[in-house]
Amino acid sequence: MNPEAVRGFPRRRFIGGAAALLGLLATGCARAGERATLAMTVHRDPDCGCCEQWARQGRDAGFATTIVDEADLASVKRRLGVPADLASCHTALVDGLIVEGHVPFDQVRRLLRERPPGVAGLAVPGMPAGSPGMEMPDGRRDAYQVLAFDRSGRRRLYHAVTG
Repeated sequence: MNPEAVRGFPRRRFIGGAAALLGLLATGCARAGERATLAMTVHRDPDCGCCEQWARQGRDAGFATTIVDEADLASVKRRLGVPADLASCHTALVDGLIVEGHVPFDQVRRLLRERPPGVAGLAVPGMPAGSPGMEMPDGRRDAYQVLAFDRSGRRRLYHAVTG
């Protein structure tokens, strides 16, 4: 075996690997704890201010948020398969999953991380006081549930929020 080839090969390989690692570091792919920015589209009634508050909190939580004003929000919910009894004032889509209503963003991130089999999305029915986007001036908070639902409308408790 040629001694020059043996000596040169690992060195080239080391340099190539080091260059690749530096490229990853430069683009931020290797930064520990960095949250990926995900696109989130929020469909809402144009007259609803709490939806805008929730979307703003989504931006603050690291989501690239787009708000779409809908003249017929009910048809959007039907098209996406949101169970009628879980409906709230806005419906969001993030990475193929549905987020209905004032779902806390830590639970959205958990859903994206865990991706439970069969789950189409999360919902917080209604508009509970103290939920994200529904903060009360006096600090009051209602207890509420974050429900996971599937395409057939079955649901289960995903997270309980105490008042």
